[in-house]
Amino acid sequence: MRIGGLDVPHLPRQAPIDAYGNGGFRFAGMSHRGSLLCLPAGIWAWPVTALQDLNEALLQPILARAAELDFFLLGVGAAPAPLPQPWRERFRAAGLALDVMPTGAAVRTYNILVAENRRFGAGLIAV
Repeated sequence: MRIGGLDVPHLPRQAPIDAYGNGGFRFAGMSHRGSLLCLPAGIWAWPVTALQDLNEALLQPILARAAELDFFLLGVGAAPAPLPQPWRERFRAAGLALDVMPTGAAVRTYNILVAENRRFGAGLIAV
């Protein structure tokens, strides 16, 4: 079943990430292999294995919810990497602040923001 361009979430809310690595994540007593898209409405599987995989279809669910978010956090894998300028411009045009960092730092930041109950989203590329 698809809702607003996304399948039904693994979890219908944000939750702290308990662990990451070995190609996946653990959260809320579950284990997920692959990348995650985390929005206030839930946590979904995200078919991104590298920054180069990003395309309009994968960013659409994020940009469509820009009014619900104060910013978006993008964990780009094991090493820092810049998001291509056209994608940065898409976020800017949607009025959505963006922070790009390695996935480990993004997970740590994500957990702090979840604890603070902030309005944000995160795309976390598995390492």
